[in-house]
Amino acid sequence: MTDQISTGMLLLGEQAKEASSKLAHVSTAQKNAALEKIAQQIEKETPEILAANAVDHDEAHNAGLSEAMLDRLLLNEKRMQTIVADLRSVINLPDPVGEHFDEQTMPNGLKMHKQRVPMGVLGVIYESRPNVTVDVAGLALKSGNCVIMRGGKETLRSNIAFIGAIQRGLQGSGIPADAIQLIADTDRALVLELLHMDRYVDMIIPRGGAGLHDFCRQNSRIPVITGGIGICHLFVDESADLDKSIEVIRNAKIQRPSVCNALDTALVHHSVDVELLPRLVRRLGEDGVTFRADETAFALLKGEEGVKLAGAQDFDTEWLSLVLGLKVVNTLDEAIEHIAQHSTAHSDGILTEDRANAARFLEMVDSAAVYVNASTRFTDGSQMGLGAEIAISTQRMHARGPMGLRELTTFKWVVQGDYHVRP
Repeated sequence: MTDQISTGMLLLGEQAKEASSKLAHVSTAQKNAALEKIAQQIEKETPEILAANAVDHDEAHNAGLSEAMLDRLLLNEKRMQTIVADLRSVINLPDPVGEHFDEQTMPNGLKMHKQRVPMGVLGVIYESRPNVTVDVAGLALKSGNCVIMRGGKETLRSNIAFIGAIQRGLQGSGIPADAIQLIADTDRALVLELLHMDRYVDMIIPRGGAGLHDFCRQNSRIPVITGGIGICHLFVDESADLDKSIEVIRNAKIQRPSVCNALDTALVHHSVDVELLPRLVRRLGEDGVTFRADETAFALLKGEEGVKLAGAQDFDTEWLSLVLGLKVVNTLDEAIEHIAQHSTAHSDGILTEDRANAARFLEMVDSAAVYVNASTRFTDGSQMGLGAEIAISTQRMHARGPMGLRELTTFKWVVQGDYHVRP
């Protein structure tokens, strides 16, 4: 690894650090006004953004990117409206900066509390999804953080168009345009440089595949929040309402199959496998889903279209497509054991009418989001009341699950005395 950081990257770091010292003290009203101006600017520039995205998408298609990656890359009018709506939803969220908590008065009269402050400068490295550019900018600004972003080469034109609109929206807002910056160069060496910029960057957030997360963990001199890799499970126990369970599984699998909270494996209790599995396969087969079944499930599904015997690594695969793993288990504990062995601690759930089974599942499954009778697709900042999340953490640091505004702050101790001295 090299210790050399290029002049261009140093400039980005210096600009972000300077902007950070100003943004940390901007009022909530001023931040909200800036976010609304950005939303209006993105609406104004939507035709130009879509045109840039169309070029990115065509190049990615010609380069042979997978359908899942192409779906993540694609922008259209509906997705642009959602991006702007998510940005405006951040305006309506409470500003965590300055919040006081854990207040106490000590026996000697000292008054203490913790006060939320911004992290500082975020480094966000992401792939394929240009909407992340706006999500990150909105949450960073509202939480008082500056950000240096580095998107994938397949989204370069889209990201440049978004950043241009964001920076033009900040003009006249009193917030420096350098609060939101993009590494507009696809040279992969610059990612390593960003990971070494501990003088300027306070936290690294990767959003992408396992390779990106591993690279950041192994090479960063800055704390890294990792997650977003979802091998997600739903377990149908012996008491579940099977009609409703099929529809929950269908939603979790097909509502948007290319994202991290989409379902990868359905676990089915042996007492309902004969009744459930053929119905499930036929129902989801209508949506184009194919299946990787363990030996027991495969034996039950002989002759059903789209069903293959699961391979050695299939239950450790994040499909990001219309493929679903199927496995029959004999007990609740066997389902929990399978999840412990194969899950990435993202989103896992149980479909049940048995309160004791639900309680045990919630106690034993240690994922960032654990569900009872609901689709895993709800692991999302907007669905969980946070606004558009900056990432989904599966770590055990200060944040787990969708990371919204509060998860982008740290705190300082405030101690007030009356000329106290320690005896």
